Amino acid sequence: MTETDVVVVGAGNAALVAALAAHEAGARVIVLEAAPEEERGGNSRFSGGIFRAAHDGLESLRPLLADSDEKVLRRVSVGPYTRRRYAEEWLAAAMGRPPRDLVDTVVDRSFETLEWMRRQGVEWELTANKLFDLDNLDGVHELPPGGAIRAKGEGVGLMERLFAAVERAGIEIRYGAPAAGLITRGAAVDGVLVHREDGVDEVRGAVVLASGGFEANPEMRLRYLGPGWDLVRVRGTRYNMGTMLTQALLAGAQPAGHWGGCHASPQDAAHPPVGDLRMTDKLSRYSYPYAILVNGEGRRFVDEGENEVWLTYAKTGAAIMRQTGGVAYQVFDRKTAHLLEPRYRTGTPVQAGTLAELAGKLGVPADALAETVSAFNTAVAADAGSRFDPMRKDGVAAGPQGQPPKSNWAQTVDEPPFTAYAVTCGITFTYGGLKIDTAGRVLDTTGRPMPGLYATGEIAGDFFYHNYAAGSGLVRGAVFGRIAGENAAARATGAAG
Repeated sequence: MTETDVVVVGAGNAALVAALAAHEAGARVIVLEAAPEEERGGNSRFSGGIFRAAHDGLESLRPLLADSDEKVLRRVSVGPYTRRRYAEEWLAAAMGRPPRDLVDTVVDRSFETLEWMRRQGVEWELTANKLFDLDNLDGVHELPPGGAIRAKGEGVGLMERLFAAVERAGIEIRYGAPAAGLITRGAAVDGVLVHREDGVDEVRGAVVLASGGFEANPEMRLRYLGPGWDLVRVRGTRYNMGTMLTQALLAGAQPAGHWGGCHASPQDAAHPPVGDLRMTDKLSRYSYPYAILVNGEGRRFVDEGENEVWLTYAKTGAAIMRQTGGVAYQVFDRKTAHLLEPRYRTGTPVQAGTLAELAGKLGVPADALAETVSAFNTAVAADAGSRFDPMRKDGVAAGPQGQPPKSNWAQTVDEPPFTAYAVTCGITFTYGGLKIDTAGRVLDTTGRPMPGLYATGEIAGDFFYHNYAAGSGLVRGAVFGRIAGENAAARATGAAG
């Protein structure tokens, strides 16, 4: 048995922020990581590293940037991202379901949390070169203000610097230490049970659960998300099996959120069954607003231009999953092929001089694809090319009969060569989780806090429903990581009840 002040379960962004915050508050901290050291970092290591934070525009972001790249700064503009807009976009994506106090807590503390993480050693940069290749574009380009900043080096860089901060602080990390249960005393939690090959260890202290959702568990995906979800690709770590989520529920924690929902995005059709640390997020395929997206029958099935990609990508994967074989094709022509984000370089494009040739290479019915494209092109306005603006919602729409509309960026698909990328659904994290309050305390089924138990990150429910705004997951984990870590430390050291 080991006694400490705070036990943090997990070793991703949310977990390490909680550990650092608890240490800063004067607590002795132990971090339990199910993965071996070489696979550490949870889903955060696989992420693109975007942190959605309220800010006052580019000048307010400059002090956060690790090294101001003047070449990039001269080529981009970033408008303010107000707290009001942030909260409205979050709630709109989630159809108004999340508790407003949880959303406001994240929004109000988002920027200060980035400043705190900067002091811990996390470096920040603008997302310009993630969204588009500036070398292929002219002029000044407007970054979406909610998706303007990310950790330098994306998820890999984020986790390298957080682990470095934890190691500088002298916080103990136990690798290959999968938590398997809670040590309880009535509704109170006194520690964690850890499985080892020949027994069980007890690690006692106030507990912060930051061990992710159940997205790597095919049985739980089928049970909660429904048919077909057991077969989708997992974008991130193979260790997020939902074990401690299940154990907390068995101990009396209250379930909360959208248990039938998840973050699921378009990924290269060659994506492996689980995340590959050599590729991290480089198999994502997010330039579909400039394409038409067709299924194996050659038919469109979504509004590719409904909104900026960071407000639609997390639900588009689910739409792909529902197509025959769980596969679809992003089809570009010469007019938009230069807009592909740099990650497409990891893919294998299918190119052809005619749509009939393209259909043959993709294995889709040529007549159906031709009919789809013809109807779509007919619905595109004659002046669409002159009004097209890839850097903001341009209102250039098309409403082809018998097809979904395209609300923005509608351009005819008629200039060869035609280029297609096969895509599938990749699950990032699940939305259902534990009910927490604004202090990060886990609530039981009667609504009372469970003494000694806190949660942050993907294991906490009630934040996301149906859809997701890019970067709000990482910042949610960090904001509530600080809150949970500080409050767990206060409880353990006698500064709070």
